Amino acid sequence: MPRVCIQTEDFDLHAETTALRLGDGGVGAVVAFVGTVRELSGGQAVTGMELEHYPGMTEAAIEAMVDEAFARFDIRAAKVIHRVGRLEARDQIVLVLVASAHRGQAFQACEFLMDYLKTQAPFWKKEHTPDGAHWVDARTSDDEALARWGIAGSNAR
Repeated sequence: MPRVCIQTEDFDLHAETTALRLGDGGVGAVVAFVGTVRELSGGQAVTGMELEHYPGMTEAAIEAMVDEAFARFDIRAAKVIHRVGRLEARDQIVLVLVASAHRGQAFQACEFLMDYLKTQAPFWKKEHTPDGAHWVDARTSDDEALARWGIAGSNAR
């Protein structure tokens, strides 16, 4: 089972969770994060979002993030699915699954992967609003979240 999938189609949380722990009797916890396209951003209505990436480069960068999660935490499996293309408000955009023997390590690894994805994964996001479309800039709070893992980010403007 691939650990990283970049795709246009939606994902099924139950099917992905079942596949992640299949055949591993040592899994005691599976933690999932599902991100969706917000209907509001900065107080402004969002009708949809476009996500772009560099095929090959994006997958390799996320694979390296997953490797780092395995190095930092006692986890048994992990999977990241990130959608690209045009998405509507409320659509699922990202799935991070982490399996471990105990919940604490799974929660930490999942949070680490999300913080890493928000700041280091090579995606470009364009929000569509009633007033037009604009590219989404990185936020200082995302860099701060990454810093608590001992990783310096400088994405925010």
